[in-house]
Amino acid sequence: MSASDSEVVISPTGWVADQARTYEESGGTRGATMQGVPCLLLDYQGRKTGQWRRTVLIYGRDGDDYLIVASYGGADQHPLWYLNLQANPDVRLRVGTERFTARAETLPPEEKARVWDSLVELFAPYAEYQKKTGRDIPVVRLTRTDG
Repeated sequence: MSASDSEVVISPTGWVADQARTYEESGGTRGATMQGVPCLLLDYQGRKTGQWRRTVLIYGRDGDDYLIVASYGGADQHPLWYLNLQANPDVRLRVGTERFTARAETLPPEEKARVWDSLVELFAPYAEYQKKTGRDIPVVRLTRTDG
C-alpha cells in the first residue's frame, strides 16, 4: 500500500468497505464487479475536511470516459461523494488493474439524456431509482487527466 492509500478513508458502509479493500488489495483483479456489473474505485476529497475518501461505484463508458450515477438508491438527497465531487472535481480512480487521475464533471441535461438508456441497460435499477425521487439523478463524466 502506498502512502497515499494509507491516508484514504474507506466508506463506512460495510459491504462497500469490504469490496473496496478486496478491489485495492488484489490490485484490481478481484472485486471489480457488483452483481455482474463493472465497478471502479473512486477516491475523492472531502469538501469540508480535505480528507481523501474511497467508495465503489458501478460505471458505464462513453468513449474513453467513465460515467457514474449519483443515484443513492433513489433517495431524495445526493450521495455525499457527489457533493464532494462538486467541490473538488479532481479524483483518483482504480478501474481494474489500472490506477489514474481524472476530473469529474456533471453532465448537462442533453448529455445525460443521450447516455441514460445505456446506463439503465447496464444497471436496470437506475430507472426505478429515478422514479422514486423528485430530484434529477446526476450522471458524472470522469475524464482521465494523466495521459
